[in-house]
Amino acid sequence: EDQKAEFLGKAAGLLFPIDWPEPFGLAAIEAMACGTPVIAWNCGALPEIIDQGVTGFIADTMDSAVAAVPALLQLDRRKVRAVFEKRFSARRMAGDYLAAYA
Repeated sequence: EDQKAEFLGKAAGLLFPIDWPEPFGLAAIEAMACGTPVIAWNCGALPEIIDQGVTGFIADTMDSAVAAVPALLQLDRRKVRAVFEKRFSARRMAGDYLAAYA
């Protein structure tokens, strides 16, 4: 667990080939927190988490996932991190809870 951020931060990308309706996709969000783009299957919550062509790519098949790798390497990792901050940071989540329950 202690080495996760370093590992994800140095990775070129995260392949998230989960083919069941993943309800949240925490591993994808953790990768985005490190600025690491994600290739994920078009399943569960992943299409809502991944901004196509910005934070990664949604794939329907293994071939489309493989085909997305060159484009994944061209994504701006700072933008991936910025999207994480805007949508999924603890500050953002806490603010949303306060707004909903205050």
